[in-house]
This record gives sequence, C-alpha cells and structure tokens, in this order.
Amino acid sequence: MLPAKTIRSALVAVFVSLSAMLPSSGWTAPPPPGDSIAPVLEHILPAVVNISTRKTVGGKQREYLVDPYFRRFYGYRDRPVQKESRSLGSGVIVDAGKGWIITNHHVIDGADEITVTLRDQRSFTARLLGKDPDVDIALLQIDAKDLSSLPLTDSENLRVGDFVVAIGNPFGLGQTVTYGIVSALGRTGLGIEGYEDFIQTDASINPGNSGGALVTTRGKLVGINTAIMGGSGNIGIGFAIPANMVSAIVSQLAEYGEVQRGQLGVVMQDLTPELASAFDLKEHGGAVVTQVLPGSAADKAGIRSGDVIVGIDGKKVSDGGVLRNAVGLLRAGTKVSLKLIRDGREKSIKATIALPRDAQAKGEKFSARLAGAVLGNLDDKHPLAESGGVEVLDVERNSKAWDAGLRKGDVIVSVNRQPVASLMELSAITRAVGDSGLLLNIQRGNGALFVVIR
Repeated sequence: MLPAKTIRSALVAVFVSLSAMLPSSGWTAPPPPGDSIAPVLEHILPAVVNISTRKTVGGKQREYLVDPYFRRFYGYRDRPVQKESRSLGSGVIVDAGKGWIITNHHVIDGADEITVTLRDQRSFTARLLGKDPDVDIALLQIDAKDLSSLPLTDSENLRVGDFVVAIGNPFGLGQTVTYGIVSALGRTGLGIEGYEDFIQTDASINPGNSGGALVTTRGKLVGINTAIMGGSGNIGIGFAIPANMVSAIVSQLAEYGEVQRGQLGVVMQDLTPELASAFDLKEHGGAVVTQVLPGSAADKAGIRSGDVIVGIDGKKVSDGGVLRNAVGLLRAGTKVSLKLIRDGREKSIKATIALPRDAQAKGEKFSARLAGAVLGNLDDKHPLAESGGVEVLDVERNSKAWDAGLRKGDVIVSVNRQPVASLMELSAITRAVGDSGLLLNIQRGNGALFVVIR
C-alpha cells in the first residue's frame, strides 16, 4: 500500500493537471471555505443605511370609550384620534456627492417623516425626490458630508450560480449580512409588482431588508432587495430588482420625480411552439401582436396584427412579458427600434412611445397651487390637438385651482411662458419651477387669457 503522503501528492498533481485543461472563458472557481469577503464588505457596508419612517393614521374614537352619561347630557360625539405608525427598512447610497439614496417605495409609502441612519450612527431627515410604485423604487436625498456610496452596476452579466451578498436591516436589528447564490433570473408573473424582472436568491432576505443591497463578492451592486416568498419570513426564496431596471427608473425620478409611462398600443401574446409552427416560423420566442389600438404609437409606426416582435433596441424579446417590461421602463416620448417578423421576413420599425390619450392626473401632482383640478391630455378630436396642451377636465369648487380662476374646459398651453403640449411637459416645467409662482396661458373657448397663481 502506498503511503498516505504519496497518495495526497498524486491527487494534487491530478487536480492541477485538470485545472490547466479547463477552458479560460472567464470561469472562476468558488472561493475556498477558508476565504473571507470581509475586506470587500468593509468598503460596502458604510453605503447601506437604515431607514425608519413615521406616519400619522387617522381614525375615530370608539363609542364605548366615552361614558354614555356624558354622551347623553353633554353631547359628546365620536372624536377623531391620531395614531402613529412606524416602519423600518433599508436603503443604499448611490451618489455620495448628491446624497442620493435608493430604497423600496413600500418602505416610505405614506410617510410623514423619513429618517436615514448611517453606519456611523449619524441620522438625517430625508427628502423624497421621486417614487415609482409600479417597480417599487423610491429616490431619497439627505444633506450630509463624508458619505460612502455604492453605484449601480450592470446586472446584465449576472448568472445563475453567482455568489451574492444581501445587506440590510432585518427586523430592525441593525446592519446584517447574508450570503448565498443567484437561484434564478428574470422571474416574472409573481404579482408582487406592476413590472417584474426579479433576481431570485437564497441569500436570506427578511422583513426589514427591503431596499437593501444585493452585491457580488467583488462588491458590485447588482440589485435592490424587495420581497420574499412566504410573507412572514425567509424560506430561501428572496427577490431583488436588477440594477439595470433600477438605474432606468432612478434617472427619471431624479429628473421628473416620477415615471410617466407611455404605451406601444398593442395587445399581444407569447409566441408558443404551436403558434410558431402555425406561422411557419423557426423562432420559438417573441410576442405576437393580436391587436393594434387605433391612433396608438404602434398604429402610427405601421405595426400590424400578426406581426411577431422579436427585438427592441437591440435586445431580444423572448415573450410578451419582456416586451411589456422594456416598454414600461421608457418614458413617454422615447423613440424605440423594433425588430419584427412579418410574413416570414424580418423587418425593422421605429416607434415613439406615447402617453395614452385618456391619461389624466390630479393637479396637486404637479403643483400644490393646482389642487382641486383634474388635468388630462387633449383628445384627438379636440380643436387644439395638433398644437397640444393640457385640458382642465374638472375643477372642484372653492379649491386652490378654482380660486385661481381655472375652469372646466380650459386648455393650458404654456406655463411661465414655456409651451406645454402634454402632461409630461407640464410635469417637467412645474418641477423646475419649484415653489415660485405659476403664470398660465389659458385657451378658453375662442378667447385666451393669463392666469397668475401665487
């Protein structure tokens, strides 16, 4: 029998020989059990913050809480009571210079006050710059010095099996790190958010981790932790929003404070193998257009029923969900290049994503001075549809908008001498104006007037 030392030496030689034969295609062996990611985390942890919120919830005092005697003889009635609700979550500083912090919308939803606590225990009151409930992302800002940031990176190259680390504030315990792998990519149809393209991971994501960072072992921010399967606690199935999706949303939140989504204007279904065979196509992926809405972006671009959309802006469309997500991340007015198959031939079409013609919003969404008004894009049949404008669809009596002189049927054609052709442009201009007054140019019937709102 050979000595144990000789056997070990032979095995090591075999392992080295096999390792040399492996293809050099970027494959990296997993870290040995003795390795530590602590050096990487030292640079990451200061960029992950704890977020606490406070909001006041209204209600009524129950009748049995007031003595019937006093109710009868002194006219006591149910009195409004205020209850304070608090919640905890996490966030990631993505720009130290601007003090920008990304978190989940559901973490700060309805909050009267948002407090951000750094790893060094400094606390700041945050300002909400913008939010997108459909993707569950919110952008906050704090005024602080000496911040550490963790910029969003490209999540496109993430693979199933990659090692990842989830960092957050589970159960309000404070900053916590968990370790796991990417279990799946492109998870959709879960009904968690309006637009889904989740990274699934078995790194523990518990209540309070929402809004925290999902990073690679090299310290790259590839996702924002957002949800868990099971509801009450971690069972090894957690979900994060990919960094690329977050980046697309944050750029709009920073500029406009919201995501004003447009539509392509098609009804579609997945291209199944059966449909591919019926269409005599070799492709088994894509979105089949079953209906084109009249007057929509698709209609104007020349898309037809029966077209199979297989690409958008150079990216493959494997099914209807991929196309919906791709369009959902684009702001109205964005031009896109679509690759489709029609009658067995590939065809390229350019389209401009447009707001639905029936889009409308409350005035206070744009400015507190417009509170009480309901505003909408002009209908195609409106006399001013070609030049554009924002129609006042309704005005509540004695509201700020009413007292300022706005009336139902008015069309706002400019704000502070800047032309306004749609709700999207109104949003951009009023956001830039901030707290200063508004000078509105109004078309009313066959006449025109200026309205000053201070």
